[in-house]
Amino acid sequence: MNATIAAITFRAMLGRRRALLLLVLPLLLLTLSVGLRAADVADLEVSAGVLQQFALATLLPLLALIAGTGVIGPEIDDGQIMYVLTKPTPRHVIVFSKLAVAIALVVAFGVVPTLAAGLVLTGNTAGVTAAFTIGVLAAGIAYTSVFVALAVLSRNAVTIGLLYALVWESLLGSVAPGARSASVQQWALSVADAFTDASVVTSTVRLPVAVALLAAVTVVGALLAVMRLRRLPVTSAE
Repeated sequence: MNATIAAITFRAMLGRRRALLLLVLPLLLLTLSVGLRAADVADLEVSAGVLQQFALATLLPLLALIAGTGVIGPEIDDGQIMYVLTKPTPRHVIVFSKLAVAIALVVAFGVVPTLAAGLVLTGNTAGVTAAFTIGVLAAGIAYTSVFVALAVLSRNAVTIGLLYALVWESLLGSVAPGARSASVQQWALSVADAFTDASVVTSTVRLPVAVALLAAVTVVGALLAVMRLRRLPVTSAE
C-alpha cells in the first residue's frame, strides 16, 4: 500500500459531500437503536432484526457503495487518475491503497456503528452483537472490493451498484431462494450464525461455502480492478 495515495484519498473522501452520507446512515441506525431501547421493545428478536435488516442488508451495502466507488471513480471520471498513473507506482499498489481506504471507511462508518447499535439494543446477549459485527466486517470487505472494481470498470458504477444492492440483495434475495443463496448478505449471515447460538440468526448457506465465496468475491474484485487499471491508457480517462 502507498501511504501517500491513501492519505490523499482519505482527505478527498472526507472532504466531499458524500462524506455526509457516511455520517447520516450510521446515525440513523444508532438513533433507531436508542429509540427502541428507550421504548423497551429491543428484545433479542427485534435486535437481531434491526442488525440484519438495517445494518447488514441496508446500511452496509450503501456505505460500501459510497466508499468503494468514491475512492477512485471520481478520479477516473475527471481525469485526475492520470496524475497517479504517470508516476512509477505499480497499478496493483494504487488499487490496494484505494481499497484499503474504502475498507477503513466501511469499518469506521459501518462496522463500528453496528457494534455500538448492538450494544445499545441488547448488550451482547447470546453473542448476537459480536456475531453481527463480525458478519458485517466480512460482508463489508467483499462489498467494497466489488464496488471498487465496478468503479474502475464502469462510469455508471453508482447506478449499477444501487441496482445490485436494492434489487438483487434486497428484493430478489427476499423472494427467490436461488438469489438468496448467491447473496453477500446471506454469506455474511452464515458467518454471523457461526458466532452465536441464537435461533434468530439463520442463513441458507453453509459456513465453509460462505467463507469461500466471500474470499473469492473479494479477491476477484481486487484483481479485476487491477487488470482494468493496467489497461487504462495514460493519455485518456476512458
